[in-house]
Amino acid sequence: MTIKTSRFGPATLVTAAFIGPGTVITASLAGANYGYALVWALLFSVFATMVLQEMAARLGIVTGRGLGENLRELLQHPLLRWPLLLLVIAAIVVGNSAYQGGNISGAALGADALFGDIGLIKSWHNAGGINLWALLLGFIAAMVLWFGQYKLIERCLIVLVLLMSLAFIGTMLLTQPDIPALLKGAFWPLIPPGAVLSVVALIGTTVVPYSLFLHAAAAAQKWSQSQTATQTTTQLALRASARDIAVAIPLGSLISIAIVSTAAAAFFGREQTLENVAQLAQALTPLFGNAATWCLALGLLAAGLSSAITAPLAAAYALTGILGKPLDLKQPLFRLTWLVIIVCGVTLASIGVRPLKVIWFAQVANGILLPLICLCLLLAMNYSLPAPYKNSRWQNVLGVVVLLVSLILSGRSLALAFALL
Repeated sequence: MTIKTSRFGPATLVTAAFIGPGTVITASLAGANYGYALVWALLFSVFATMVLQEMAARLGIVTGRGLGENLRELLQHPLLRWPLLLLVIAAIVVGNSAYQGGNISGAALGADALFGDIGLIKSWHNAGGINLWALLLGFIAAMVLWFGQYKLIERCLIVLVLLMSLAFIGTMLLTQPDIPALLKGAFWPLIPPGAVLSVVALIGTTVVPYSLFLHAAAAAQKWSQSQTATQTTTQLALRASARDIAVAIPLGSLISIAIVSTAAAAFFGREQTLENVAQLAQALTPLFGNAATWCLALGLLAAGLSSAITAPLAAAYALTGILGKPLDLKQPLFRLTWLVIIVCGVTLASIGVRPLKVIWFAQVANGILLPLICLCLLLAMNYSLPAPYKNSRWQNVLGVVVLLVSLILSGRSLALAFALL
């Protein structure tokens, strides 16, 4: 087996998954409402993501199976197996259908800001009221997945991640962030009044449960281990995966911090309040010029399109794995799953559902569901792997820390939600 040594690999799919319109909106609201005070939550998020994604990748590399297949094998008792598996299916497949509407809507906002003055597109919108961008972006996502080649999907997502990195970081540099305030927010953790749900949402938009299914399956496909694979080749694959995670996940965190910084520079401490990303783009023009607006729009387009590819892909990996189907991107059930999710997303985007409310609810729900997925992964890492590759004591400690923090944040968000009823 030849070990790929590229700096970018399956972890790039994770970055493409969590840097979507949900991240752009959630991070923008955090920056606009609380300035740089919640940057520490993003740093915790990248730490938690790296801990969990390392486990997911190791599980996929060693077993040659995704997280769904390993959960199916781990949970043998029907009273535990089917309720949990059905809950995971509902959370991943149904949840990603809601995410997809936001992904495509967000990408359409970026595309419209960049190319909306084209005469044909303007006349189409005025004539039928149909979101042409939603149809076009849904078609692009479907074409990338239809060919069923992992290498093609990975390369497309690497390009999109690099593109949105340049766009969002470029926007941050143009808005000239307050560096001392940024450093204080990063290394002096505090939760301003009313910011608990924002903290949960920031963590939920970064530590995405479906990314665990995505990463485990993608790592298994990129670094597939046969029965004759030696411990040496497995260790080489694990080291290549660790390098991949160490590059791609922190890059995603830097993008999130750039978005917070941009919104803080444009809105924090000003009388105007932020309600949507389009408003953020409009506010950047008089303050920082057209270049900042164009960079933000380009980043939003790349973020939405990358997530519009990874959300259906992750749901297909999760569903086919839990049902015991092989990791085959051309398998009928696999294709049907991602196709249904893309169609749902295009429909939601085309009928004009406001993406802000849909994405915000989905991100908070994501943070609440995270402890369950964390627990399942920890069980798999301790009971589904041969002894040399099981979690060490410190890996279990780190995993439990992430689990406990996610439980505390989820409890706080549930208490506040019930208090508002």
